[in-house]
Amino acid sequence: MAGNHRKLLLACCGLALAAAGMLAHAQKPERQCLDCHDDDEAIHAIGNTVHGSLAGGGSDSCVACHGPSTAHKQKATKNPPDVSFGPEWPSDPAVRSASCQTCHNTGEHALWTGSAHQQENLACDSCHDAHQQQDLVMGTQEAEKICLDCHTQVRSEMHLPSRHPIAEGKTACTDCHNPHGGLGEAALQQVSVNDNCFSCHADKRGPFLWEHPPAAEDCTLCHKPHGSVNEPLLTARGPALCQQCHAAAFHPSQPYGSEGLPGGRANQNMLGKNCLNCHSQIHGSNHPSGARLTR
Repeated sequence: MAGNHRKLLLACCGLALAAAGMLAHAQKPERQCLDCHDDDEAIHAIGNTVHGSLAGGGSDSCVACHGPSTAHKQKATKNPPDVSFGPEWPSDPAVRSASCQTCHNTGEHALWTGSAHQQENLACDSCHDAHQQQDLVMGTQEAEKICLDCHTQVRSEMHLPSRHPIAEGKTACTDCHNPHGGLGEAALQQVSVNDNCFSCHADKRGPFLWEHPPAAEDCTLCHKPHGSVNEPLLTARGPALCQQCHAAAFHPSQPYGSEGLPGGRANQNMLGKNCLNCHSQIHGSNHPSGARLTR
């Protein structure tokens, strides 16, 4: 009789352990994911990333981004995950971005909704790869390549003679632009163009006793930030650039052309730094006698 009780007890323990094992497996959807995705290196690579430890890691790391995906587990060949980042069954860009924004919704990411990239129907995974241990877009050089894949006009301007040293890795697109959105135009890091420029070119900020109004208003009135054929990033060569505004100056004003170059009658206003030969403090002057920006 005692032997039968022992057998019955062992059988009950075995059933309890089996039930506990089944329950544990059911509670770990990641195991169910990896039962099918067992030979996909790109999926397994997420275990080495910060995304692999979402929701405490282990069981919830897959569903944290892709959702419970119950129908997908039941028949994976016909039902996509609740949130699919592709290449098969890619979800709508807004759905994919919303999955990322459950965590990334503060700081530089807070302005995503309504941003230029969001309105162009891009999603976070258009630039980022959450399964990679080192997201390439986070590196300066790789980020530049990803930006220039779409911004081909900027790519061309970056090869002009006068440009910012982006190709050399000394500056980056993200030094001036926030790809997730901005408070001003062109997704700039600062509210205005000038504030953006002054973050590096602080000596041009002022305040100045004698101010050059265009320089204080908008740097891009005279400069092309991505590249120009004119030094230093000027929209046109002097004196033509200056004469767009200064048609009547305090000295005799006349339109300058090729006749003022060597071979014709040499004119100091066409040589060297032309207007800046005299008006050297073009952004502003604090000299008591600097009203003409000459000192």
